[in-house]
Amino acid sequence: MPSSLRPSHLGAGLVAVLIGYAGTIAIVFQAAAAAGASQAELGSWLWALGVGTGLSTIGLSLAYRMPILTAWSTPGAALLVSALPGLSMAEAVAGFLCSSLLLTLAGVLGWFDLLLRYLPRSLAAAMLAGVLLRFGLEAFGAVPQAPVLGLAMLLAWLAGRVLFPDLAVGLTLLAGLLVAAWQGSLAIDQVELLLARPVWVTPSFSVAAVLGVGVPLFLVTMAAQNLPGIAVLRGNGYPVRAGPLVAWTGATGLVLAPLGGYGFNLAAITAAICSGPEADPQPGRRWLASLSAGIFYLALGLFGATVASLLAAMPPTLILVLAGLALLPTLAGSLATSLAEADQREAAILAFLVTGSGVNVAGLGSAFLGLLAGIAVLVVRRGRPGV
Repeated sequence: MPSSLRPSHLGAGLVAVLIGYAGTIAIVFQAAAAAGASQAELGSWLWALGVGTGLSTIGLSLAYRMPILTAWSTPGAALLVSALPGLSMAEAVAGFLCSSLLLTLAGVLGWFDLLLRYLPRSLAAAMLAGVLLRFGLEAFGAVPQAPVLGLAMLLAWLAGRVLFPDLAVGLTLLAGLLVAAWQGSLAIDQVELLLARPVWVTPSFSVAAVLGVGVPLFLVTMAAQNLPGIAVLRGNGYPVRAGPLVAWTGATGLVLAPLGGYGFNLAAITAAICSGPEADPQPGRRWLASLSAGIFYLALGLFGATVASLLAAMPPTLILVLAGLALLPTLAGSLATSLAEADQREAAILAFLVTGSGVNVAGLGSAFLGLLAGIAVLVVRRGRPGV
């Protein structure tokens, strides 16, 4: 196998990992902060996510000889930013376990296709758009606090979207780091080269944890991550069965949730890098690209404490702008999907507004309430004569 590795495999794997980290790690940082994570617990989160993604990608690539790339849920992390405040870390872990258990059961029992058949895509997309709304607002709201840094990142993102769309987020991060270093707001002296140490958190189950975190995290992961992930693989000619792959990602979460692995799923954007002809002209050898990505993920996960110290050294504006810009394409796509069906627009817009409001009732988060509101509107409309 080592003699079969080509520079294109290593290059595709490295680019996939860099895009995965650059586009999501700032959001994971905010999610951990929302849960009240300490610096050690943040390092444990990054360890669990990197190691879990690396091992599951390596295992599935070897088992199937296909470019199967896993990831942690970016929309899921965005959901946690709004769902975790007010909950303890133990309750947060309980929510992670609930979501991972549902993912495992969905894969083993064949719920995946059933759920996607009966849950309207418009409502799932509207809930996701409502979750992501705050990131876009906070990104542009943070620019006046550090206008030079914020505008430089905006310009880098715009230029990247035009010239190098796949590298736009990485260029935005690079521009932010350079400007922050030039302004002296990058505390580079705080960055340390350290191996991460897992920190165990015993779960504490509650209604708020299960319904406010676990169920919405499961739904967002299924609709916004696993469905596109399967589509990418099948679109590149790999006839995979969805159930076993979803089950394995769920099982990975069950093992690593108490250490900070809040959720694992099939990758979509980064999987496209490893499953396309750029990785290898021969489809039968592209699994070596995802295998390379898994090794890179594993290495970065082991140094999760170093990544955590780098994030802590960045100015808050850089984190907010990077997270918001990284999620803009997902927000736009979710809004378009949510409003595509004319007869579901009222339900979708209500789900979007309730979710985006951040309202919390009896411990139930806005994402779950938004989904309920949308379903209620659909039920009422379909019960009216002539509708």
